[in-house]
Amino acid sequence: MISEVRGPGIITMLATAGYDFVFIDMEHSSYSIETVADMIVAAKATEMAALVRTPGLSRLALSRPLDAGADGLLIPQVETEEEVKRIIEYTKYYPLGQRGMAIRRAHSNFARVNTAEYIKRANEETLIVIQIESEVAIRDLEKLVSVPGVDAAFIGPADLSQSYGVPGKTDDPRIQEALHRFIKVCNDYKVAPGIHVYDMDAAKKWIDAGMRLIAYSNDISMIVDTGRSYTTELKQYIASTKK
Repeated sequence: MISEVRGPGIITMLATAGYDFVFIDMEHSSYSIETVADMIVAAKATEMAALVRTPGLSRLALSRPLDAGADGLLIPQVETEEEVKRIIEYTKYYPLGQRGMAIRRAHSNFARVNTAEYIKRANEETLIVIQIESEVAIRDLEKLVSVPGVDAAFIGPADLSQSYGVPGKTDDPRIQEALHRFIKVCNDYKVAPGIHVYDMDAAKKWIDAGMRLIAYSNDISMIVDTGRSYTTELKQYIASTKK
C-alpha cells in the first residue's frame, strides 16, 4: 500500500522487490489522478499489478482509475448490497454493468480494439475488491460477497474496531470473531478474503486462518521503521565508541 511517495519509481522498486501487486491509495492520500496515472504506466512496464484504492463509491471515483489503466480497484467503506451492485454497474461493461464506454484510453494501451472482444476480456480481468470495515458490513456479508462481479474482499480491522465501539482494540474478542466470520463467508462464496499486515507473524497467522490476499507493509512503514532501525543501530554504535 503506497500513499506518500509520489514518484513513479516507487512502482519499479516494489516490482524489483518481488511484489505481485501494489495498492495505490487514493482514500488516505493526497494523490491526484495524474500521479496515479503515472504510477499505473510504470506498473505496465513490470509484471506487477496496479490496484487503486478509490476515494469513494461515485461513478467518477471508480471509472477514472480504470480508464487510467488500473488492473483493479479496492473500494473502501462498503456496507450494503445496493452499494456493491452500484460498484459493479460502474466498473463492468455490459452485460454485467454499464461502465462508461471510453475504449481507446490507457486501459487499452490506446489501441484500436474489437469492442465486443475487449469488453468481455476487461470484465474478466478487472479485479474488484470490496473493503469490509463496519459491523453492518460484517452482519450482511453474505449479501455483499454474493453479488456477481466481486472477486475479493478486504477487511479493515482498525475501522472495524471503531465501528464496534472499541477503536484501536483489534484484539477485542468481537473483532476477532468478525475477522474469522469474514474469512469463512468469503471462502464459502469463493471470494478471496484479504488483509493488510506489517510483519511475518501476522502474515503467517492470517494465511493459516484462510486469508488469500495479503498486502504486506506500506511506503511509510518501509521508510520510517526501516530508517529508525538503521539510525538507532548507528547511533548506539557511535555512543559505544565514546565510552
